[in-house]
Amino acid sequence: MFCTCSRICSTDGAALGKDAAQFRQVRTQAGEFLVHVDAGGGRPALQLRYTERVKTATIPSVRVEPDFRAEVEAVLADGETLSEFVEASIRANVERRRVQAEFIARGLRSRDEARRTGEYVDADVVLEGLQRKLDAARARLPKKRQ
Repeated sequence: MFCTCSRICSTDGAALGKDAAQFRQVRTQAGEFLVHVDAGGGRPALQLRYTERVKTATIPSVRVEPDFRAEVEAVLADGETLSEFVEASIRANVERRRVQAEFIARGLRSRDEARRTGEYVDADVVLEGLQRKLDAARARLPKKRQ
């Protein structure tokens, strides 16, 4: 889509020529808008370019106590919206649960393989190996002054 103003704009949203400072880019969930600030009294023009998939599905709203909402809003990053925070939190939890499910599935497969073959590793052997790794890692750390 081209800018509808009298200035020349390219389709990728960059202003051509000396008028580049006349533009401001606004990012939304739907994409990026190029806002042409026309100081000549004309109407502002918008140019839309989709940079992400359009989001059409919704997640149910969550009712919380006002104090908790204030607590959440207090930890938002500069320019971050509550919706962005909620989406990022949901995505992180979905990923954590996916990784957890894969971990459990690997453990169950390992258990089944051990039962099938009869090959097990004694817990004391595993703990000794882990202790050696921990000791080696601690030895590489710089000594603290007392």
